[in-house]
Amino acid sequence: MFNNKYSKTLTVVLILVIILIIGLLIFFGIRVYRKYYIKKAATDAVDEFKDMLNETTEKPEPENNIILNDVGPTVDLNSLYQDNQTTDDDGDDDSGTGVTYMGYDVIGYIEIPKTDVEYPIIPDYQGSINALNVGIVKLYPGNDSLNKPGNTVLAGHNYRDGSFFSNNKRLEKGDKIYITGVDGERVEYEITKKYETNTSDSSYMNRDTEGRREISLTTCTDDTSARLIIWAQEV
Repeated sequence: MFNNKYSKTLTVVLILVIILIIGLLIFFGIRVYRKYYIKKAATDAVDEFKDMLNETTEKPEPENNIILNDVGPTVDLNSLYQDNQTTDDDGDDDSGTGVTYMGYDVIGYIEIPKTDVEYPIIPDYQGSINALNVGIVKLYPGNDSLNKPGNTVLAGHNYRDGSFFSNNKRLEKGDKIYITGVDGERVEYEITKKYETNTSDSSYMNRDTEGRREISLTTCTDDTSARLIIWAQEV
């Protein structure tokens, strides 16, 4: 009798262990596939964006040199996740590249050599976190322009798997970041500051750069209790 009960208990435990192992394999398998899928999609989008830039530079200038501008709506500059307009303050319309990534327009791409980062930069027109789930998002200011005077804020998730801004904690003062916009200009930035702050702090977004071109990278810490902020300015 005792042996029979022991055998049944051991069988149940063994089944539970097998189910747990299968569940873990499925979980990690999905994570690995997701990382591979997003990385491939990001690489394809960046390559397509580069091809678009090359084709643009090869096209002759129009004879009349007329530039038509579209003016977008105003935005709340103090909101962390905000609706984005498609025109910057100086009237330059950077939208309509024809390159998309995960359903979003690509407005440029970011390179961080130290952490092997190369991702397209996308806007978040809906003011939600959906875009953050798939790419590097321009949060501030509310337009599609990159490499303009002032502070540009880029956000990316920390999935603790090496993707997006997961390895921003490895970055230090002096490390380089490169941003390329739709005009093809590749601007080199050097990290000047790195710190943690609370999740509700957005004071760094509209800081005064005294006319310099600067960027801020924002992501969560590994334990998600705070935000890791990195400042960089044009070299």
